[in-house]
Amino acid sequence: MRFNLLSKILFWVFINLLMVGVVLYFVFNLQFRFAPGSPLLGAMNERIEIIAEMIANESLNKSKEERDDILQEYSKIYGIEFTLFANTGEQLGGKPLELPTQIKKVLGRKFEPPPGLPARAKLPPRRKVSIERTTSPTIYWAIARVPIYNKGSSELVKSSVIAYSDSITGNGLFFNPTPWIVLALGILGISALIWFPFIWNLNRSISQLNFATEQIADENFGIRIDNKRRDEIGRLGNSINHLAERLSEFVHGQKRFLGDVSHELNSPLARMNWALSLLENKTDEADQKYIENVREEVELMSKLVDELLAYSKAGIKAAETRLENVFVRQLVEEVVEQEKLTEENIKINFGDDINVRANRELLAKAISNVLRNAVRYAGEKGEIILEAENQKEAVILKIIDSGEGVPENEINQIFDPLYRVEKDRARQTGGSGLGLAIVKTCIEACGGRVSAENLETGGFAIVFVLKT
Repeated sequence: MRFNLLSKILFWVFINLLMVGVVLYFVFNLQFRFAPGSPLLGAMNERIEIIAEMIANESLNKSKEERDDILQEYSKIYGIEFTLFANTGEQLGGKPLELPTQIKKVLGRKFEPPPGLPARAKLPPRRKVSIERTTSPTIYWAIARVPIYNKGSSELVKSSVIAYSDSITGNGLFFNPTPWIVLALGILGISALIWFPFIWNLNRSISQLNFATEQIADENFGIRIDNKRRDEIGRLGNSINHLAERLSEFVHGQKRFLGDVSHELNSPLARMNWALSLLENKTDEADQKYIENVREEVELMSKLVDELLAYSKAGIKAAETRLENVFVRQLVEEVVEQEKLTEENIKINFGDDINVRANRELLAKAISNVLRNAVRYAGEKGEIILEAENQKEAVILKIIDSGEGVPENEINQIFDPLYRVEKDRARQTGGSGLGLAIVKTCIEACGGRVSAENLETGGFAIVFVLKT
């Protein structure tokens, strides 16, 4: 069966609510059968009633001094103050206390003892409790109605046990937050146990989709999503896999087409060069300049064909590229010498110990192309500097020149085939626009990345990120 993402979310919400409901049901109805004053249930009224009953029973037929001792003992046990007042406002025991007007009004309310209460009988287990708060200063009060018999008298005295504290919790007697915190944590824990597998699985799938799309954007079309989902995310994964496959076919087909066309152009270009050589021998000196112009055009075409072949070859055989340990400084020095660039103030700012995993031939071609570009566009404006440093499991190689750089809105396009910042395609303004495209293809075939940046201090840098 296929379940869409909305159905799965609603299902887990239902399971979550069901489990929370079951837990609450067992907490309040079945599993926790404690005494009425159990701290777990937080029954403050019942706790106050029970303590008031105990104080009243111990205070029956006692003098005021004896009641003072009893109330003082309860105050020590529970960490709050207990006192005993008649409902008329007379204090019957406890530390001397001037009651606020609000509390006196509560005591003055009509109170009727349970019918049929015999003299000196034990108090019933439940009494009415009033909860009050007074201000200036803030005091919290719990007032429990109890009947009292004075020593030597059988007359019932309508009275109240009063517990008061400046804390809302009353040292846990008025309100104990612990059981509710435990219950809330239990509910959160159950919710986490229910939701975590779903969210973790969803996040993992989205992370895979995100990683795959980033790889495809970097032209790594071999990436595939290991997809076992049957919902919307699963279908999206299948679509991304299909997209990567189609793009791979398109890009490799394009490069293969360029390679085939370039290869086919080599033969007619060679024949044209041979024909020009024959014409040069049979043409008078006045017409030699025309032949020379045609020869220059043929040479430019030959160079363009060679670059197209290099570009398509590096792209098509990227998966077959054999990587090896390459010492970067040694390779750079070889390229500089091969390109005869030593007179252009090229400066290498790293040691002999920097090495990377790359294909030596492709990396040399990439460095050579970047150095030629740097010399062409900025060679007369200052030094060309090469910097390299180790970063975690990669080497960052920068080739920096002092040129004017590239407009920021075009910096991401300079690695596209046949793209040039200068719209003029004349020979005087540079090459064919394939140089940096070849650089990108060569570096990616080595398992690395290439980017460009304008420097804040002025100048332009091509950055290689290569694996170690």
